[in-house]
Amino acid sequence: MALRRKLSPGMLRKFVGFPHGSFESLRPYAGSLHSRGIATVTHGIHVFHCPDSVGIVAKLSDCIASRGGNILVADVFVPKNANVFYSRSEFIFDSVKWPRSSMEDDFLKISNRFNAMRSVVRVPLLDPKYKIAILASRQEHCLVDLLHGWQDGRLPVEVTCVISNHDRGPNTHVIRFLERHGIPYHYLHTTRDNKREEEILDLIKDTDFIVLARYMQILSGNFLRSYGKDVINIHHGLLPSFRGGHPSKQAFDSGVKLIGATCHFVTEELDAGPIIEQMVERVSHRDSLQSFVQKSESLEKQCLSKAIKSYCELRVLPYETNKTVVF
Repeated sequence: MALRRKLSPGMLRKFVGFPHGSFESLRPYAGSLHSRGIATVTHGIHVFHCPDSVGIVAKLSDCIASRGGNILVADVFVPKNANVFYSRSEFIFDSVKWPRSSMEDDFLKISNRFNAMRSVVRVPLLDPKYKIAILASRQEHCLVDLLHGWQDGRLPVEVTCVISNHDRGPNTHVIRFLERHGIPYHYLHTTRDNKREEEILDLIKDTDFIVLARYMQILSGNFLRSYGKDVINIHHGLLPSFRGGHPSKQAFDSGVKLIGATCHFVTEELDAGPIIEQMVERVSHRDSLQSFVQKSESLEKQCLSKAIKSYCELRVLPYETNKTVVF
């Protein structure tokens, strides 16, 4: 049985000596800093993955505390008999007293000390947003939801372009939206023998990761290796029972009672990459095919949006060969 340790404020105070009540929320601590004339309170996130060892939590906590930072959330996962350690911490700090470059150096020292496989720090207010490209086919529900999430600020990303193998007319709502916001739309006609992968690679070369928003084309292993970064995909949760065309109708005709959506990383094995997020909902005999499809598409939108948000907030870490730790 794996151990997942949620560190309480009291436990962390034991490590680093923070005052009572300082972990309850950002607001009280930020307010106290402002009352002392400190107006540069900034929020940071750090994730750590290394071989398990004594003193990791204490060292990470001391690093933040010694720079005047305050930990708000600390989550630790130590799988049984696996000798690995995972952690994710959220903290606030004075960005003048602890500059971004110094923070990087401080965490690097800890990373070297514990031979970390991964040590990533992110300061959302100071670091650039993740640049993403969205690939989509004819279905638009996930694409439109992502664009609105970006517009509303719910997704901390910068959409660099939308690529599709479906030619949308110049006066469609998606094209009008993209033109208003200056987001390029690239239509690339694909065939069985030409998936236009070289052209796609050229269009996405400056992105941090790409999102397949119901992109109904299989990306080759060569494409994935050439890109070399994460690719996130969404699909309905009716697999593997209902494959091929019209899976929702197949499931509806079969009288299923539970539908869902799965968001995962893309690997060379079709729809078998590490899962980031899954959602389910009950359906019944009262559902029509239309309401059945609407519920399924709604789950896909929610699932994909949550997965992207989790990814950008450094909540998703690789675990074993085909799993994820999602804090």
